[in-house]
Amino acid sequence: MAITMRDVAQVASVSIKTVSNVINDHPNIKPETRRRVLLAIENLGYQPNLSARGLRSGRTGVISLIIPDLKNAYFAELADAVMTAASKRGQAVIIEQSGGERDRELEILHGPRMRMVDGVLYSVLGLGQEDVGLIDIPTPIVLLGERIFNGPADHVTMQNVEASEAATGHLLELGRSRPLAFGAHRNEVIGSAGLRLEGYRRALKRAGLPYREELVVDVQTWHRSDGAHAMRQVLASGVTFDGVVAFNDSIALGAMSVLQYAGLKVPDDVAIIGFDDIDETRYSLPTLSTVDPGRPQIAETAVRMLLERINGEAADIAPREFEASFRIVPRGSTGESGASFPES
Repeated sequence: MAITMRDVAQVASVSIKTVSNVINDHPNIKPETRRRVLLAIENLGYQPNLSARGLRSGRTGVISLIIPDLKNAYFAELADAVMTAASKRGQAVIIEQSGGERDRELEILHGPRMRMVDGVLYSVLGLGQEDVGLIDIPTPIVLLGERIFNGPADHVTMQNVEASEAATGHLLELGRSRPLAFGAHRNEVIGSAGLRLEGYRRALKRAGLPYREELVVDVQTWHRSDGAHAMRQVLASGVTFDGVVAFNDSIALGAMSVLQYAGLKVPDDVAIIGFDDIDETRYSLPTLSTVDPGRPQIAETAVRMLLERINGEAADIAPREFEASFRIVPRGSTGESGASFPES
């Protein structure tokens, strides 16, 4: 039996008239209502006559955010920041998880949902520089992350190298001379891990310290459990170290729990700094020093750039690159006085 507009209305909990208004891009439809109707259309497989009814002749008021994994706290908080920035501009956001898998990233980008949105914020993890031609689609895109540079779309990212250099420098200034580079991906050059390792190298060179392979720790996926597992392996290896430059906060928190369980004191025996400034870092014991990579600025800039493309305001402008500002946030894990309790 064919899916009807009535079926869509029932699933979306709206009237048939509202479904018709969304299909015909009627103004004054609340973004959340529009989002529900569009999701119902897609989930049910309803096929309106797009050319006759004008579903894509104007604007849906909906953008898509494609991210690797909501279990990763950074991406969850980025999604929240994007939704806040979009809402202020009257836009709703559909969130897709790719799992960081190349095929899934392409499937989403070239799938039917692209008909339901005006533009895409696209954080790739599986795709690489060699895939740059595969993201050149008619729908406006703003790239997030560090896997593809100089592509056919605007790109908003963070200062990975400079921020990691500053984070490593923070430990070196405290007198730590053997910090771990924690979270590396061997042989990666482009990508968060490769860029943050480069920042670590630069800080050591600037301080006149040698780069030691035994202090570079691979952590392939950046969840708390992976950080804990990797730190257990480091302790079992017997390598000596007095600091940890963790390439994200989750693995830093996992590593810190293992160090404390092993009887080491943070920061007295080992100073730790993470990267991302996720909310949880304010509530660990001790609180975690970290890099604030400018997440709200990334979200605001990415949404603004995308809407400029959607509205034709940047039609004649070549693809733009933007790097957000960052700051070091010293807390208890590197001995910051007064940083032992959650901040207000």
